[in-house]
Amino acid sequence: MARLFGKIAIVTGASGGIGSAAVRLFVEQGAKVLAVDKHEDALAAALEGLDANAVSYFAADVTKEAEVDAYTQAAITRYGGIDVVLLNAGVLGDLLPLTEYPVEMFDQVTTVNMRGPWLGMRAAFPHLKRRGGGSIVLTSSVQGLSAIQHTSGYTASKHAVVGMMRGAALEGAQFNIRVNTVHPGLTDTRMMGSLHDQLAEGEQAPQDVMDAWATSVPMRRYARPSEIANLMLFLASDESSYCTGSTYVVDGGLLTSWTPTTTE
Repeated sequence: MARLFGKIAIVTGASGGIGSAAVRLFVEQGAKVLAVDKHEDALAAALEGLDANAVSYFAADVTKEAEVDAYTQAAITRYGGIDVVLLNAGVLGDLLPLTEYPVEMFDQVTTVNMRGPWLGMRAAFPHLKRRGGGSIVLTSSVQGLSAIQHTSGYTASKHAVVGMMRGAALEGAQFNIRVNTVHPGLTDTRMMGSLHDQLAEGEQAPQDVMDAWATSVPMRRYARPSEIANLMLFLASDESSYCTGSTYVVDGGLLTSWTPTTTE
């Protein structure tokens, strides 16, 4: 039997990279999915070809309470409930020293990366309680467990995701609501591409940055988004029925050997 047969899932940040890989895998494994992103056109393009009976799109700003409540209610209205919530939407921001990091950028990064998942959990909890439980998965980062220079806003926000996960896991346990974080390492996504663009200098191409960074990973390559989605599938499924309040790293061994990379 499909691992998510009969489950109803919400996935935010679904228009590319890890999010769209998760939507495709969840649908493949039997779930009905409400895919959420700020831009509906990007959602439609990223998830083209999926069964329209199994997936639908919802354009929403995950930082707006009313819009988060709306996408949560949309999943219930369209599919009859919620079993799984994957809160994956996030932004990186620019690479800048702490003293040059604009307050406005800090606010933007932390609002998307912290307020977004917090609102998502807050909206989902009452429905998951009534349903007798479920799984919430939050996308953090290896930078939620470590740090690199010049990413103070992003690093702070991804550490905060761990804290809110642990608090929610304690509150949810008595209701059979499981809450966990996934911590991707270097992954071949649009977000990482923007990082490579920022770091490329002179005649150096972004691909050169990617190749150089890959050598810091014991497995000597970046993750594919589908490899992160595979762990998310486990946490979404009943196979992880006794897993809550935990951090799950998918990084090819990076954190075991990581000397943080500087941007200088």
